[in-house]
Amino acid sequence: MSDPTSLQNSSSDSSPISTLPLRYSTPSEWVIAVLSDFDTFMQDHAAAEKKASGMAMSMISHYPDRLELVEIMADLAVEELNHFREVLKWLHQRGLQLTADTKDHYVIAMRKHMRNGTDVYLLDRLLIGGIIEARGCERFGLVADALDDSGLKNFYRSITRSEARHYQVFVDLAHRYFEKQIVEARLDELLDIEAKITAELDITSALH
Repeated sequence: MSDPTSLQNSSSDSSPISTLPLRYSTPSEWVIAVLSDFDTFMQDHAAAEKKASGMAMSMISHYPDRLELVEIMADLAVEELNHFREVLKWLHQRGLQLTADTKDHYVIAMRKHMRNGTDVYLLDRLLIGGIIEARGCERFGLVADALDDSGLKNFYRSITRSEARHYQVFVDLAHRYFEKQIVEARLDELLDIEAKITAELDITSALH
């Protein structure tokens, strides 16, 4: 098992999208929509990074007795906040500012599938968190491939690699707290659910 406490960049992680377990591929129409209104996409990206950092802090608040989880989520919260800072710099370079947060219907739909009960709720939070990171990896990778600006392209390639590692962080944590058979069975269910949710998303210039 890989060490989920390591959130550092890895030069060997050159094609993260090909290793993702996702069961629905984002259509090319989404990339076209993003490129046609990239300013709006970057504003939504900033909001997503801010929310991701908050989610990691929420995990710490809910599970202070899970010492390993707390340490890993602390690292993740810092990295997501660093991503937010970097996106913010790009926004300001483009003469833009942050916008008010809006509801992320994809994340809301995924979270509706979290089950009640101490153990299963934790398992679902970890796996859903991982799947959301995997979808981010796929979509940021598509954006990176489509961009002409070398600076932005490199930035989004870096974000893509980070999202792939974050997916693995969540799945590794699930395996540390639950039996392999239980994790794999629930992950299989949630991947099917996520594919259906993503296929039904409106195509807009936003991450989800």
